[in-house]
Amino acid sequence: MATERSVDVGGVALHVVEDGPPDGPVVVLSHGFPELAYSWRNQIPALAAAGYRVLAPDQRGYGRSSRPEAVADYDIAHLTGDLVALLDDAGVEKATFVGHDWGSMVVWQTALLHADRVAGVCGMSVPFAPRPPAPPTALWRKAFEGHFFYILYFQEPGPADAELGADAATTMRRLLCGVRGGGMASEDDGRGFVERFAEPDALPGWLSQEELDFYSTEFTRTGFTGGLNWYRNFDRNWELTPQLEGAKVEVPSFFIGGALDPVLSLSPPDRQAAWLADHRGTVLVPDAGHWVQQEKPDEVNAALLDFLGDIR
Repeated sequence: MATERSVDVGGVALHVVEDGPPDGPVVVLSHGFPELAYSWRNQIPALAAAGYRVLAPDQRGYGRSSRPEAVADYDIAHLTGDLVALLDDAGVEKATFVGHDWGSMVVWQTALLHADRVAGVCGMSVPFAPRPPAPPTALWRKAFEGHFFYILYFQEPGPADAELGADAATTMRRLLCGVRGGGMASEDDGRGFVERFAEPDALPGWLSQEELDFYSTEFTRTGFTGGLNWYRNFDRNWELTPQLEGAKVEVPSFFIGGALDPVLSLSPPDRQAAWLADHRGTVLVPDAGHWVQQEKPDEVNAALLDFLGDIR
């Protein structure tokens, strides 16, 4: 039976869902944007039943966890440090880290910055990307000149926060129902982010109204600024990590993505191969978009348990 508690990680309180035997191998689940620990609701019981001790936080800026005001409080040192602090609190040396979307980027970086605490790493929806040659936003401004690219839109505090937060239910409904197929950039015609997603005729079979309401209620209460601040640290993260130039992920790695995920058109999974020294496999789930672990939980759980069993 899952329990919920608050864990202090250096002055920030993380709300953590925990399940599984206390002496089981630890698996940390790192959610993406705009999600919550709740996005792992189909993985937590399956992993616990298989004998793993699961820790799934609402990460800083989200849900029932603390939401620091300073943008710099969401840099990669803080985000990876939060996950490692969960191991300290649990009294364990190592865990396997599983991340989705932005959480994927965080667990990949945890495997580089804290390799001694990582037994294995699994990214979902966002493949590993090596350190770029220049600050990321400069590269994106050149690559997407004349086009709307959501990460650049998110950079300026204010506009995206207001647009996404104006009606959290509409934001979550359109995002959860709409991120599949197509590209990640579009014409810069003055529209914001949410209005680029069509209003769905109905919820998909994998998402109930009750589940959507859970997200809508939480983001109505908290707003989206905490999560958006993660995006506002891309350049700071680059500045903080010159030591990662040319670095490879040495621990056992795995990747799961949705075959219809538009993120993979921007970052094809095959590009990561040269940077993963001990890659145990890539699974692309048919008929799944960006929210792969929610859309296809049985397929994702099976693949994840295969990887975990391989490194146990």
